[in-house]
Amino acid sequence: MDTTPRCQYAYEALFERLTPLIQSLYPAEDAQVLAQQLVAATGIQEKDCALPQSHESHWDESDIMVITYGNTIKHRGEVPLQTLKKVLDKYLKDTVSMVHILPYYPYTSDGGFAVSDYEIINPDLGTWEDVTAISQDYKIMADLVINHCSSEHKWFQAFIEGDPYYVDYFVVVDPTTDWSEVVRPRTTPLLRPTLTADGEKYVWCTFGHDQIDLNFANPKVLLDVMRLISLYIDKGASIFRLDAIGFLWKIIGTPCIHLPETHQAVQLMRALIEYRLHDAIIITETNVPKKENLTYFGNANEAHMVYNFSLPPLVINAMLTGSAKHLKSWLMSMPPAQMGTTYLNFIASHDGIGVRPAEGMLDAEELQNMIHTLQSFGAQVSWRNGANGEKHPYEINIALIDAFKGTFQGEDHYQVERMLCAHAIAIALEGVPALYIHSFFGTENDYEALEKTQHNRDINRHQWQSDSLATVLVDSHSLHHKVLTKLSDLIKIRKKQPAFHPNATQFTLHLPDELFGFWRQSLRRDQSVFVVNNVTDQSQVLSLGQLNLIDMDEWKELLSGEMIPDLYGEFILEPYQSAWITNRW
Repeated sequence: MDTTPRCQYAYEALFERLTPLIQSLYPAEDAQVLAQQLVAATGIQEKDCALPQSHESHWDESDIMVITYGNTIKHRGEVPLQTLKKVLDKYLKDTVSMVHILPYYPYTSDGGFAVSDYEIINPDLGTWEDVTAISQDYKIMADLVINHCSSEHKWFQAFIEGDPYYVDYFVVVDPTTDWSEVVRPRTTPLLRPTLTADGEKYVWCTFGHDQIDLNFANPKVLLDVMRLISLYIDKGASIFRLDAIGFLWKIIGTPCIHLPETHQAVQLMRALIEYRLHDAIIITETNVPKKENLTYFGNANEAHMVYNFSLPPLVINAMLTGSAKHLKSWLMSMPPAQMGTTYLNFIASHDGIGVRPAEGMLDAEELQNMIHTLQSFGAQVSWRNGANGEKHPYEINIALIDAFKGTFQGEDHYQVERMLCAHAIAIALEGVPALYIHSFFGTENDYEALEKTQHNRDINRHQWQSDSLATVLVDSHSLHHKVLTKLSDLIKIRKKQPAFHPNATQFTLHLPDELFGFWRQSLRRDQSVFVVNNVTDQSQVLSLGQLNLIDMDEWKELLSGEMIPDLYGEFILEPYQSAWITNRW
């Protein structure tokens, strides 16, 4: 069948979508010419062009993501990416479908986020062939670390040398300029004095002086970025994480975060990416309060997914306090994501537990109590500068399993139970669950790495030797074995429930603060799951009459396999027990 007219129509529709965005972002450019250049850079061919389906969800209840560095597990004589593939296949093959491999490019600092070459794989990790091999069995999420590059990147070196092509690749600012309104995630000076062939210049560094911000007001930068994305698609990536995207666009006199131009740039990249790869997923990384974070959904034309950044501090707070009050209030205020968009639900990642997303929900005293308690479990605290130069906590750095050592009352013996309860919440919520690989393995605080590097985040970035990992995971009495086994069992149950589709209906249950509950209903409305979690160290009684258990159905608690004979009776939840009560199994 001749598809030429259809392809031609889709191709023309792409240009209609791109042109107004280009005109707004780059008014000095010929919009048609730049659009053609961007389409070519992205590798879009007219003969293969098809209209992306509006509000199409590229996920279902079987999708689970694991977050990992390429070298989290090492094996002597083998490149880490090959070891990672073997570990995924051995321990997580039946559990995860998506793999976020944190920046796998050469870098100079910040745990991989100061990229010195975007076009090759860090030779210490492996090759592009190793990445492609993983993509044959898992959907790969690639990091687009495009807000900044390393000070050793060839673009910045060309800028220093005075190459006219690169003169506008970075944001140069008069050091006398008032940038007091600029929002900063770090305490380092914003501007870096740099001696170039054209004299000393002050370049913008949001995250530190080894991470030089790229100037997206220069369309050549966007063209280079789209060429990189085309390369990543060729090598197997289908999910793209826009790292620190909120800081992308700079306008002096503004906070330089979440500017309208940043949102338009995301829309532009989204259009190009999904025309190149129709089932691609874009996720924005914006570790900020909820209201700002959710703006990156746009009108289902920006991010397909946004991180649920408020979830980690609120879940941990609930476990520490024995009260789900704030967690419940937050969930009640969360809007359902449109079809074609969803949340990425996580409790731990390679970074720390963000504090800013809890602003407006935890007061100063509650936040300090949480910080002090986690510090007693070994946590470190990272700081940011406020508008007037004062320091505020930015994130808490701790391995998740150690965050669950106890409560405000001190350590106890419910560590594993809290770990499972927290994940039972995250796994059941509306959205796609994402688990840090160290959460699967129950990896504890790495004090040796912290002491060696003096970087707080390294406390939660342990590197396992594969033989040592295998030894602890086969030991049925080890913490690591218990966590992996129980989390895997939990996820396998989740993957079979249509009511846990990332876009299935969700309503918050009005229960006592000791219990946190919500109702999920499948897209076809034929399955309901009532999720109830005891966030305390005491047994709690759930009155089943508080749930809408339709008496024409039989009901079963999925995690224990227990049938519910009396729909108006009582269900006892032991400390930190979770219950998934359903009418279909």
